[in-house]
Amino acid sequence: MDGVLFDSMPNHAYAWSHAMTQFGLEMTAYEAYLHEGRTGSGTINILAQRYWGRDATEEEIERIYAAKSEVFNACPEAKPMPGALEALTAAKELDCMIVLVTGSAQASLLQRLEEHYPGFFSEELMVTGFDVKRGKPDPEPYLMGLQKAGVKAEEAIVVENAPLGVESAKGAGIFTIAANTGPLEDHILKDAGADVVVPGMKEVAMLLKSMQK
Repeated sequence: MDGVLFDSMPNHAYAWSHAMTQFGLEMTAYEAYLHEGRTGSGTINILAQRYWGRDATEEEIERIYAAKSEVFNACPEAKPMPGALEALTAAKELDCMIVLVTGSAQASLLQRLEEHYPGFFSEELMVTGFDVKRGKPDPEPYLMGLQKAGVKAEEAIVVENAPLGVESAKGAGIFTIAANTGPLEDHILKDAGADVVVPGMKEVAMLLKSMQK
């Protein structure tokens, strides 16, 4: 979702880095990319342990995440990621079953996907933050994606952009293409286990089109 289908990570990184300061916590925008895909409470507790020496309480997590969400919602709406539509089209032409695996728990998720990518996604082939107990980097989200698709790991390909997402996919035993759509160095995605690292979604589309020959 974020960083693959929509160019929304700059907004998330800005929101994390600006909202945390009012609580005596500090996170750079760059670090936000390293934690992409982690649950909100998990990210907050990393900072709480660093600066407070303890986990945040449920009340603190709620307040901090509400502040982050307020900054994020004030940002301009993220545009579709360049190359994502071409990649989805190429996947469909290969007769691939398209499954969305995201940590997002937005209620309007399906509506937004249908608006920008009509006909590619269905609710029954979607794993969201509402569905899993353990988010990325745990393999549970992608294992659930395999189960919903009714395929084995060796029959699937994952497209990810975040190191924690790559770890999750590789933990599920799936071949993983990393589209480096953010500021992280390629080696961070490679070190997380990515089988292939490309500069963006346009290159993912080119890879998928080459499989048609």
